[in-house]
Amino acid sequence: MKLEIISMTPQERMYSYSQSSQIEAQTGCIGHLRGDFGAGQEFFTSWFEHRGEYKTDEFKAEFDDVVNSLREKDGLLFSRDSMTRYCRQRPEAEMVGNYCTEYGFKLKTDQHTYMLRCNPNYGDYNFYLYAYVGRFLEHHMEKAKQGIRFITPGYKEIFRIPDGDSIRIFTGGGETRDRTCRFIDEAHFETSGGYSSALYHICEFAERLEKTHGSVIPLRSSLPPNCLSILPSSGELIILTRGEKGYLLSDMQIKGKSNQEVAEIANHAAGITKAQEAAMLAGSMFGWQTPAADPKNYDEQGQPIRPKQRDRGDAR
Repeated sequence: MKLEIISMTPQERMYSYSQSSQIEAQTGCIGHLRGDFGAGQEFFTSWFEHRGEYKTDEFKAEFDDVVNSLREKDGLLFSRDSMTRYCRQRPEAEMVGNYCTEYGFKLKTDQHTYMLRCNPNYGDYNFYLYAYVGRFLEHHMEKAKQGIRFITPGYKEIFRIPDGDSIRIFTGGGETRDRTCRFIDEAHFETSGGYSSALYHICEFAERLEKTHGSVIPLRSSLPPNCLSILPSSGELIILTRGEKGYLLSDMQIKGKSNQEVAEIANHAAGITKAQEAAMLAGSMFGWQTPAADPKNYDEQGQPIRPKQRDRGDAR
């Protein structure tokens, strides 16, 4: 069997982990194979079933062919050394795992999609191969592109986050809770974090916040955890933290450089763009739920992108 193996996109990486029962049902997750190479050349595996109704004889035969193809000499699952070489040659597949760097790959057949997460480290499980009904997974991922809406009880949209992003909930009692959110459909999402997970209708979530005098803000993955900026009123060098109001003064100095230049040098070294810095400054000043706190609303120079004017037709 000849397989095309491609690196996962950031959106696809979420599907190389076990999901909730709701998402497993929507994506047609048949199950996953977990394995390790033992001392390096061995091959130990365990199968975990998720949606057994899709485990047809045709799937079982295809799955065996897929695994055997990956097990061919010098293939991705031939040995730990073979996996290590394959992954290092494809840095675009690198992703942040639960506690170490992992690599994600996608394989497709006519009927199924396979998400393969690899960890070449000795002493760990070395791979997880998730099998999906291809058309169900693609449909769910396409719908999830619209993002997760957060609204008022009157259905006015406050903000929207991508599937898999996080929020911070401020309770009426003064506590904060950070939760990861997953798209279910246009009106439902689920949260996970801490020791619990929950499924919500978007209006139900808004009503609960209002009833408990709580609030919610996005913790956008498109923003860095921290960055440097300049306080507009004084020109002082400040530290901004994602999700927090206000700022801290920074004592960082570089001989012969102004505060503005120091901020630019430090942010550039950390891979932080001017658009991200502008969004961080706006979020710390005006609230993280505002459109100004989203870096997609700025150009490369950190200047706001003007909304396109709608064509109103001929004036009468």
